[in-house]
Order: sequence, then structure tokens, then C-alpha cells
Amino acid sequence: MEILALLNKFYIEDHIKSALKEDIGFGDITTENLTDGTENLSACLDTRVDGILCGTEVFKTVFEILDPTVEVKFYFKDGDKIRKGDKIADITGSARAILMGERLSLNYIQRMSGIATETNKYQSAIGELKAKVVDTRKTTPNFRAFEKYSVKVGGGALHRFNLSDCAMVKDNHIKFAGSITNAVKKLRETISHAHKIEVECDTLEQVKEAISVKADIIMLDNMDCDTMKEACKMIDNRAIVEASGNVTLESVRKIAECGVDIISTSAIVAKAPTLDLGLDIF
Repeated sequence: MEILALLNKFYIEDHIKSALKEDIGFGDITTENLTDGTENLSACLDTRVDGILCGTEVFKTVFEILDPTVEVKFYFKDGDKIRKGDKIADITGSARAILMGERLSLNYIQRMSGIATETNKYQSAIGELKAKVVDTRKTTPNFRAFEKYSVKVGGGALHRFNLSDCAMVKDNHIKFAGSITNAVKKLRETISHAHKIEVECDTLEQVKEAISVKADIIMLDNMDCDTMKEACKMIDNRAIVEASGNVTLESVRKIAECGVDIISTSAIVAKAPTLDLGLDIF
């Protein structure tokens, strides 16, 4: 799956090592005083609800770092639909490593599967329409790569990864620059030819101005459906059209029906519940 490029092995390992330092601290006084380090155990990862699985490589890497001899055998891959009661994986090996890594490994895979599942609900609600659901920068600090990977696994698309990816002129930038025209003109004089410029518009007048300065992407912010339809007619394929603001699972298809190309929402990440997965010893 090509989206694995979002999560290189070294990135996963560095992130997990930092998380293990936080979680284990100076030692797991419970596990280390209950085991002598030689005992093995067998456990399974199962799901208590339906959803989309995500984070298998991350889950496995937690145990690889703690003890390379621990074996994790998955019966599903990232992006697969899982059903309540499914056995997702078997884990065998060092009791000390498995007990130490249980919570952290679950934290990753439950969070990532929850985001993938929520994203899939939104994209599925759009159905056959052209619009793609994308994420925003409203992510958990230092967990963005994992969350964006989860959005892709769930069938969504990605917005800019960080502030250096795309010049996005938002309302405060417009106020600071004095106008959309001023902001875009100054950006075109200085940024790389490789970067696109996106302009956030609250009104049809702003849409007209964004068209006139040839913005690459025009974001329709918090507009009602009638206004969005009019904006799409005005833009007439001269820019990518993005809708944003107050997007819900109930409204996402109606927004897509307005003719927009992209629907950005923080809900697929910020409001996604963790998927209820469990790790149980045989």
C-alpha cells in the first residue's frame, strides 16, 4: 500500500521510543516484579466493534523494540473492514515485553483505527459524487503523521501536511494584508513556483476577487448550500473548490452535491472516537 510512505520505519521507531520513555519511565514496577524475564505468554488482539483497521505496523513495532523475539501475526491488513468479535492478531513471546507494551500498542492502533473508521463514514456518505473528504491541521501535536496516514487508510485525501506545503490565505491574513489581492500579489512575488495559493472566502464578493487574482484553490468557508452552488458556477473550474466549516456526517453529502471538489473537516480526526480493540491473554 503506497500510503505507507507517510510512515517510514525510522519515523515509527523514533516516535515509539519516545512514547515508551514516557510510559515506562524508570521501569514497569508491576511487570518487572511479577516476571523474571524468562516466561512467555500468548495473547490475541480482537475487536469489540465494527470498523476499519489501521496501525498494524505501528502496533507490531512496539513489541519489536521491547523484544525482537516477540511474534505478532496479523490476520487483517490496514484498510480492511473488521467486524465485532474478529481476531485481528496473535501475539506470542516474552511475557515481560508483551505486558509492558500492551497499553502503548493499543493506544496507537485504537486511535488510528478510530480515525480511519470515521473518515470512511464521511467518504462513504458522499458516495458516487466527485468530492473528496480531507483532513485539516487540527491534529494532535507530534502525532500528525499517524493521523494523516489513518485518514488515507480510511479512504480520505490529505490537505497540506504543514505550513510549508501550501500558502493558505485565511481571514486574518487578509485583514493583515489589506485585501485578498494584496496578499496574493505579495505571495506570488516571493514563494516558489512549486507552491499553490489557497484563499479562504466568506462571501461571493471575496470569491470574485480570488478568481480575479487566479488563486489555485478557493475555500468556501461556512457558506450555505445555495451560496456554495453559486460560487461553484462563478469559479467554473478555474480553481479547485474546497468547502469547509460545520461539516457533519449528516451534511457532508449535501455539501458534495453543491459541486465542490474538496470537503475539509477536522471532525474526522478531532472528533473520531477510538476503536474498541482489546488484547487478551489466552
